[in-house]
Amino acid sequence: MTPTTNKQLRVREGRQTRGAILTAAKRLILIKGYNATSLDDLLGASGVGKGSFYHYFESKEDLGYAILDDIVTSFVERTLDPCFADPDGRPIAQIRCFLDRVVEAQRERACVGGCPLGNLASEMSDVHEGFRERLASVFSVWRERLTLALRDAQRRGDVGNDCRVETVAQFLVASLEGAILMTKVSKDIGVMEKCVGELKRYLAIYEQARP
Repeated sequence: MTPTTNKQLRVREGRQTRGAILTAAKRLILIKGYNATSLDDLLGASGVGKGSFYHYFESKEDLGYAILDDIVTSFVERTLDPCFADPDGRPIAQIRCFLDRVVEAQRERACVGGCPLGNLASEMSDVHEGFRERLASVFSVWRERLTLALRDAQRRGDVGNDCRVETVAQFLVASLEGAILMTKVSKDIGVMEKCVGELKRYLAIYEQARP
């Protein structure tokens, strides 16, 4: 085996080990919470030793930030981008697509765990400024994506000029987070479906009022 091949193998194994730690940590923290998940819990669930953990992460906090980055990447790739990737798509249809994907994500998880971002925001925002800042920026990106879509819809004449795009985008984000929380508590996907149905009716009001 050549030195180059050995190096490639080590890199691949390193990525697999780091990925195993992230996967186990996300699963535990989604259910137990960040503070209630100990390092021993993480090591046991991932099957790696303490030395390996500190090779990839400086601390539990560093792991937490990596988890947040991973959650955001997955959310963008699986939920946001598939609906908003087509620049020629109708913006309101893209938003409806996004709403449907949020419902489907909850259905796939059988209403367990809720929103990882919302969970971390509830647990960490008042006690850890680093997490609060990162979470605030994530929700800002989400809100901005919806704001741009609504502004584009207004430009196309698909929604009325009375649509305050930034406020409506903020309302959609807040409503979805609340719907996910209620679905987590009730363990009933019907709650999510009804809430999203009402959000679609809300958007339709602006479509009916278009100039």
